[in-house]
Amino acid sequence: MSPNRVAFVTPGSFPLPSPGSSSVERVVENIVPLLAPHVEPRIYGRTARHLTRRGTYRGVVCCRYPAANKLNYVRSVGRALRLFAPQLTVVENRPLYVLRLRKQRPQARIWLNLHSSTFLSPTRISPASLRQSFHEAERIIVNSEYLREVAASRVPEAADKLSVVHLGVESERFLSQYSIQGAQQRDQLRTARGWHGRKVLLFMGRLIPRKGVHHLLQILPELAREHPDLLLVVVGSAFYGSHRMTAYTRQLHRLGNRLPGHVKFVPYVPYSAVPSWFVAADLAVVPSDSREAFGLVNVEAMACGLPVVGTRAGGMREVIEDGTTGFLVDPEHPQAGLLERISWLLHNEDLRCFMGQRARERVEQMFTWERSADRWLELLRESGYV
Repeated sequence: MSPNRVAFVTPGSFPLPSPGSSSVERVVENIVPLLAPHVEPRIYGRTARHLTRRGTYRGVVCCRYPAANKLNYVRSVGRALRLFAPQLTVVENRPLYVLRLRKQRPQARIWLNLHSSTFLSPTRISPASLRQSFHEAERIIVNSEYLREVAASRVPEAADKLSVVHLGVESERFLSQYSIQGAQQRDQLRTARGWHGRKVLLFMGRLIPRKGVHHLLQILPELAREHPDLLLVVVGSAFYGSHRMTAYTRQLHRLGNRLPGHVKFVPYVPYSAVPSWFVAADLAVVPSDSREAFGLVNVEAMACGLPVVGTRAGGMREVIEDGTTGFLVDPEHPQAGLLERISWLLHNEDLRCFMGQRARERVEQMFTWERSADRWLELLRESGYV
């Protein structure tokens, strides 16, 4: 018997695969290929100059459509779904798409896979449409217990539809600095970057206010006085795949200019280069506000053997073990906690090593894409698709 056909509809914001896509596409491209041969998956996304309209990615057929106009994009995908006739359609992170695809395929079975709370807000979808979207979805996948609580608070009657699938990391690509290969790569990178003799603090992510980089830069003068060998490396830009500046990024650069020997800004880097920044650092900091649903950057840093100092916010509480793989601080007033915990770790190399090794172990046990795919298959099996 042929496996059931399952369609995955991405938002159409970024092509897949692409070095400049968001975490939504990153999740899809890592989990979906692992679901075959148990199901016959197909991915629907946006076009790009360097990609054919129909191709394959890691053995999965990818169909691509123009997405400048999102309404037309969804219509195109809907027409394609009628031809593919999947037993299940999974909509990625866009509750409104559930309603639009339902109009085109009234009998379709649809799941919604939520990656954040962004598209649950009234500015993105009305409360009535959100309730209807959750009603139409047979099952709703979320990436953390935190996001489950947020979704259930918005539509309480849909609480029993919500299931958690934690995200993962490519552990063979994000090498631990405590492995032979990772240690060699780390030494080469630190030599090339002139980092020997420096304590390297790393922020990796989008430069937007809710990621909290300003908190880190505001405590930097005090950190630098206590640790003269400190180097803060800020990797990222305000937009995916772009170096365009905003008022906020200019503010960050002004803060950094106060300590020119202690701050290095690195504009957005392609995802293929991300592991090289983690494995060469000593400590990762993720000072996000309370809306961080999961934070892939946490498990990527941990996979490379870095302790993480983050906020006790959102899904990060489910990733970072406070006192074992890093530290969590108050997201409402983070600066005092960040200063204390970062300074403590910078003073204590043995503690950094202990936490970094425990972090890598936790990733291998709980946060790999293989584990994520296994959980997806478990849910598909429960619903009769496998």
